[in-house]
Amino acid sequence: MRNIKLLIEYDGTNYVGWQRQENGKSIQGEIESVLQRILQERVNVIGAGRTDAGVHARGQVANFRTETKRSSQEMLGAFNALLPEDIVIHEIEQVPLEFHARYSARERRYSYLLTKTPTALQRQHSWYVKYELEIDLMKRAAEAITGTHDFESFCKANSDVEHYRCTVTSASWNEEGTLLQLTISADRFLHGMVRALVGTMVDVGRGYISFDEFLRIFEKKNRTEAGMAAPAKGLVLEAVMY
Repeated sequence: MRNIKLLIEYDGTNYVGWQRQENGKSIQGEIESVLQRILQERVNVIGAGRTDAGVHARGQVANFRTETKRSSQEMLGAFNALLPEDIVIHEIEQVPLEFHARYSARERRYSYLLTKTPTALQRQHSWYVKYELEIDLMKRAAEAITGTHDFESFCKANSDVEHYRCTVTSASWNEEGTLLQLTISADRFLHGMVRALVGTMVDVGRGYISFDEFLRIFEKKNRTEAGMAAPAKGLVLEAVMY
């Protein structure tokens, strides 16, 4: 038995998310279908992050167990020849049997892209925000979320988790021309957490809520207290660290 690790990039526009579902095409489903054709065996692909519908990845990691004797290079060529163009495997390597793409991860990094003007080329990969934004306030909000906090107010309701504590190791907004990007790293992310944080920080930036009100949202531990979830299309899983 071998344990194989994949490094995956994908455009999530046309998918219901990473996880296999009955209501449409998933990234996991597409990869497993191609694997079955290549290896002539059924395998279960485990992803490091279960990205939602429309969310993209530049550095998703997955693993699967197989009896195949095919080399990594052989599998890589076959994979990318058969997968749709919006899913690309960048690396394939054999790893120890105890490696688990999700549970072995120490940290994950996401980015979220805003645009302050309409864009044609990046319309599927950014959120156009028409409001005037006070960027310095948004940067303060990003600094405030670093450290260990209870993020229940920024988690989708009825999420099946034991607790809501996450340790954010870094979070920052960077402005370049008409683009504004949040980069955030943490030991774990709750369902919908980054999109809820972005939506709420935009509310701070446009003056809909104050910085102090933003801080108080954490104490209330209620998703209805936070802002709207930012659209999925601006979110990218950048990397997973082990």
